[in-house]
Amino acid sequence: MDRTGGRDSAVFHITRAVCPHDCPDTCAMQVRVEHGRAVRVQGDPDHPSTQGVLCTKVSRYPERTYHAERVLRPLRRFGPKGTGRFEPVGWDEALDDIAARLKAIAAREPEAILPYSYAGTMGLVQGESMSARFFHRLGASRLDRTICASAGGAGLAATYGGKVGMHVEAFARSRLILIWGSNPIASNLHFWRIAQQAKRDGARLVCIDPRRSETAEKCHEHLQLLPGTDGALALGLMHELIALDALDHDYLARHTSGWELLRERALQWPPERAAAVCGLEVAAVRALAREFASTRPAAIRLNYGMQRVRGGGSAVRLIAALPCLSGAWRDEGGGLLLSSSGWFPVDHAALQRPELLAGRQPRTINMSTIGDALLHEGGPGFGPRIEALVVYNSNPVAVAPESGRVVRGFAREDLFTVVLEHFLTDTADHADYVLPATTQLEHLDVHASYGHTSALLNEPAIAPLGEARSNTDIFRALSARMGFDEPCFAESDEQIAAQAFSRDVTLERLRERGWVQLPLPRAPFAAGGFPTPDGRARLAAPGDVPDWLPNHESAASAPALAARYPLAMISPPARNFLNSSFVNVRSLRDIEGEPLLEIHPDDAVPRGIADGALVRVFNERGEYHCVARVGGRARPGVVNGLGIWWRKLGVRGTNVNELTHQRLTDLGRAPCFYDVLVEVECA
Repeated sequence: MDRTGGRDSAVFHITRAVCPHDCPDTCAMQVRVEHGRAVRVQGDPDHPSTQGVLCTKVSRYPERTYHAERVLRPLRRFGPKGTGRFEPVGWDEALDDIAARLKAIAAREPEAILPYSYAGTMGLVQGESMSARFFHRLGASRLDRTICASAGGAGLAATYGGKVGMHVEAFARSRLILIWGSNPIASNLHFWRIAQQAKRDGARLVCIDPRRSETAEKCHEHLQLLPGTDGALALGLMHELIALDALDHDYLARHTSGWELLRERALQWPPERAAAVCGLEVAAVRALAREFASTRPAAIRLNYGMQRVRGGGSAVRLIAALPCLSGAWRDEGGGLLLSSSGWFPVDHAALQRPELLAGRQPRTINMSTIGDALLHEGGPGFGPRIEALVVYNSNPVAVAPESGRVVRGFAREDLFTVVLEHFLTDTADHADYVLPATTQLEHLDVHASYGHTSALLNEPAIAPLGEARSNTDIFRALSARMGFDEPCFAESDEQIAAQAFSRDVTLERLRERGWVQLPLPRAPFAAGGFPTPDGRARLAAPGDVPDWLPNHESAASAPALAARYPLAMISPPARNFLNSSFVNVRSLRDIEGEPLLEIHPDDAVPRGIADGALVRVFNERGEYHCVARVGGRARPGVVNGLGIWWRKLGVRGTNVNELTHQRLTDLGRAPCFYDVLVEVECA
């Protein structure tokens, strides 16, 4: 709405928007625009989850949009890969050359072309719509998008039938909240606000996390377990619930399947065994079980940190079973939330048009093993060597595991690489072409959420800066040059947005106030009704009973490796970054300071490491230099390498992913970022 106000009576308008980043909060925003320039971004006070509040990162979104280093013209490489040396080029020349090179490869072997994208935007239009249509029509290799949440998603779907859970607002009614594998002060701010409301009303907050995070410090209790032992803790809690006969037998009988099989497994895990595996006191395991059994409503806010280990999928299955055992689902304010994304009626087929494959079944490449994939020579069991890579909404050179191999793959001179980006990231430095993409303030999009249950609309607030184009515009232009003449390639962003949801949500309804709340029950599984074929939560099945699995890299599974590299390492996010986004925003990087490794005094003192010292963190895959922060945030035997810094902004040109490996989780084919052994010494 246009109106007059503000300083000097400037004419301004307010545009509805959405935070596009990979965060469960998916905040509804309002953008103030004066004379065509976005001057302020703030939370929508009317949105039930956002309530007018944004995190520090996104409240500075105009700083990112108008950043002096923003890429605003197409660029073509003229120096060696990785040096970031480019020259400006016109859009037509760039697109003509890209299309010609892709067409030549596709004529021989379309599977030699690979898209690489993830959640640089969570939007349904600028994410996987026109781009997916383009690669389906081309017959390119498919990408298995696993890098963040697929182990947890698979575990949740195996138990509940989909990625569904509590309403985040319902935590305000909880009397006990287990904050498990999450640091919501940094990564789920609006849940934390609700948890604080519950705490003021008398709720008890328990944090379960290997790191003594900002959140752990503000909870009533912190169980600082060893990385990768969450499933063992869940089994120990189950054992106690059985021993106390604190089970909701009626709920188990009516609304679950496989309980007897899971019960046999749980009986193998007395608290003594669970505590020994987890590195906890036996009394703490027993006390938590009693508290969970006796408190109503009791709720679990699970997050994705705990599933980034070998047994991550099984651990989610075991934790997801707990509110079924106790009957916590009966209560509003009881149950579990990991993801709410499965509630949304997203019409992926309408967005992505899989029929364009025309019966072809291209191979699938796992994004979490992109380092190995790019270095593979091709052959039986793999298929053709990857010859062309199109990257959008991602920065794999910084974020993918075992980045030494990722860098070597991207450095191949015979790999034709196109990157759609806002900035010259570590990945863009390795591109043949960098195409300037619009930011969230410059394009239309619609959003679901994995942390709340309202769909949202993002209207463009300003015209694209420079020569930036939206992802959809770029893939439309490439499609035309490839000769793709199916009508779906001519659809506008508005037409795509109108198809995004199959029911309940329309573009017209979204435009009324910027968001639409899904019509869901307040206590969704009080009487079962899980999205499984029979409506029951699946706790186990013959031959499929979840159990704790030791980490790939641990004394239990790899004793010789543990002797050389005795410290477990996790890499939780730095508070002022979001994955690798915002690392180049100077004000946020100044707050963050420098790449840090948190280490306990018990581990620092024998190694002669003082607080503030430059250290070398290393294993058989590589080394990473950063600054030691000696204190209690890390538990003995575990170090916390805060990420994800751009490699070129790090101390010596690497980041923490130099040390991570490409082995995968038990479910979901996901990476094991928190399943790593290292040694540390003074640099």
